[in-house]
This record gives sequence, structure tokens and C-alpha cells, in this order.
Amino acid sequence: QEDPEPPHIKEEQEDEWINDYGKSEPDSIRNSDFPMSDVARKTTQHQSTEDDKTCKIWSVLDTQMTVHTTKKPFSCSVCKKGFTQKCHLKPHMSVHTGEQPFSCSVCKKGFALQCILKKHMFTHTGKKDDKTCKFWSVLDTQMTAHTTKKPFCCPVCNRGFAQKGNLTKHMSVHTGEKPFSCSVCKKCFARKFEVKQHMPVHTREKPFCCPVCKKGFTLKGNLKQHMSVHTREKPFGCSVCKKSFAQKPNLKKHMSVHTGEKPFSCSVCKKGFARKSILKKHMLTHTGKKPFSCSVCNKGFVHEGNREQHMSVHTGEKPFRCSVCKKGFALKGNLKQHMSVHTGERPFSCSVCQKGFRRKSNLKGHMSVHSREKPFSCSVCQKGFALKSNLKKHTLTHTGMKASIH
Repeated sequence: QEDPEPPHIKEEQEDEWINDYGKSEPDSIRNSDFPMSDVARKTTQHQSTEDDKTCKIWSVLDTQMTVHTTKKPFSCSVCKKGFTQKCHLKPHMSVHTGEQPFSCSVCKKGFALQCILKKHMFTHTGKKDDKTCKFWSVLDTQMTAHTTKKPFCCPVCNRGFAQKGNLTKHMSVHTGEKPFSCSVCKKCFARKFEVKQHMPVHTREKPFCCPVCKKGFTLKGNLKQHMSVHTREKPFGCSVCKKSFAQKPNLKKHMSVHTGEKPFSCSVCKKGFARKSILKKHMLTHTGKKPFSCSVCNKGFVHEGNREQHMSVHTGEKPFRCSVCKKGFALKGNLKQHMSVHTGERPFSCSVCQKGFRRKSNLKGHMSVHSREKPFSCSVCQKGFALKSNLKKHTLTHTGMKASIH
């Protein structure tokens, strides 16, 4: 049986271990089969009679190991930023409290952190090596996250940024560069994260689900916007007419109503539109395509909304009712036109004779009076008419039927 090691030799070995951390740890710590917390726990159980010095060893080792893991057990109660060590959290708090306990011995200027004071001292001594410059450059970048300073300004739109890297990324908005492309459809994007957000279009994944209606979304931001449907919140208000919107992009689109801007123009008839989506729908009027057809009568429509409105012809529904005479209408647009009967408004006036009309279609038909055009002709006697309604009445003379007068 071997004699136990003398106490003084054991202490020297522990000192060597602490001083040369990472070079001569015991085999039990190198063993990756046990997490550090388990090793510490077991050591405490089996060596409860060890002195305070051994406890100190494990405390130091635990602190050191957090540097190599992703654990940040110490978090700021204000901004929730995490830290691996408690000693780092304490000086961080001065960012929120405004304390400046460290003052310059030369000019008496105060600082929140000792390391910033050390940097400041270089302004008096003039000493700076390359390693120090690199360190302070990184620290400066990190500190701007806690301040309102935005020292990097865009030369085009004057928008400010806290970090130079963000300004560089922003410049693609003005240059039009899109260096990142989708590997599937080759669509290009200005930023790398936009490619990542785009990919669910191909995978059909919708990982973000609404807790109320269970509708899925590809992007977390879309789910957030969708939630306003359930909450009825409309936090974005127009500064002109006070109309509110659930989403910021909708407010932005609405503003064109007040500014009169129509930046999207048709390449065929040059008609301008406030929104790109409206232009896209308008283009169908030139192509002649009517992709949406009625399942009952097979009538085609340019827009899906028009087909849905048309279905009320077959169902007989008239959900839109006049508040004055209680007359029902299948379409909201028809109710709106009908209201002019009660108000007496005639918002559409002829540019030649100034005659007013309740409906735009009536004004259009009236214009043929001045142009002498008769685009509607009878299929029996070939007689021409300026208005379609007049042709309809005329055809009754051939069929022998009488027009009913309302």
C-alpha cells in the first residue's frame, strides 16, 4: 500500500493546476462524458471534508467554463442582455443608471466603465498600439447599441446608422444591387436573410401558426401583422384624414389618396395607378384574359372579386341595404350609386354641356350625343343608336313585346 502524499505536495499540485489552467487539468475534468456541472456536484459530494481552497478551485473553474459554452446565466433586468460572468453584468448596469464612478485624474471627466477610462487616458498620453486599437474599435461598435448615436450617415437619404456594416447593407437600397440569389428560382435579393425568408415559398413550410384561427405563415412578421385581424387593433393612423390601419404598409399605400401620386403606369394606355397590384389587374383588360369564371353560367371575369360579387345574381342575395328606403342590392357599388337618388348628387358632369349624371356609365353614353356616334346597331334593321338602352327598347318593336316602364 502506497503512502498518501504529504499535504504540502498536494497543495503545490493544486497551485500548479490553477496557474496553468488548460495545460494540466486532472483527467477527471478532461473526460467529456460528464458535463462540468455533474463533475462539480460529484466532487462536492465525495469531498465534503475538503478545505475552502478546493471549493475556490471549482468556483473559478465553473466561471472559466462558461466562456466556452453558450450559457449566459446572468441577464440584465432592464434590456435582458445576457452575460457569462456576474462581474460583467455589474459594470453593464451603469449604462442604464447613468452612473460614472470612474473619473480621469487629469481632466476629471467621468466614465461608466473602467476600460473606457483607460481608453480615454490615451488622449493624454498619446500611446496606442495596434492590439489596443482593434479592441477599442470592437468595444465602440458594441457600445453604440446602448446609445442613440448614429454616426454613420447615408449620403443619399441621410438616414443614420449605429454601425458601419448596417450602412453598407443599406446602400443596396439606392444602388439596386442584389448579390444574393435563390438557388431554386434564381430570384435575387439585396440581403442574405431575405433569401432565407424567401425559401419557404418553395418548401411550402408555414412554421408560424396563429393561435386563434390556426392559419399558417411563412414569416413571423406576417403572423404578427395577421394578429391585428383578431385584436381589431389599428395602431397606424393617417395624419390627414385620421383613418386607421392595422398594418404600416397599408397606411403607406393609403397616403397616395392624399398626395395624388400614381407612380405605376400602364405600358399600353399610359394610365397611372397608385398601386402596383391595381396596375397588374388593369393589364388583364388589354390581354382580354378572364381567368375567373362563374361555376353556374360560365361567365368570365377579369378579377376574382368581380366573380364573387356576380354570384349574388344566382343566389338572389342582396346584403347591401339602403338606410333610407331599405331597398336591397347585390353589390356595394350599386348601393353607393343608388344613394345619389336620395342625396340628389350628380358628380359626373359633361365637359361639353355641363349636364350632370349620377353614374359614370351614363355620362359615357351621353357623350355620343355630342360625337354623333351610334355604336349600337340593330341586328334586324341595322338602325344605329347612341345608347345601348335605346337599342334594347328598339328591339322590342321587332319582337312585338312592350317595354315595361318603372
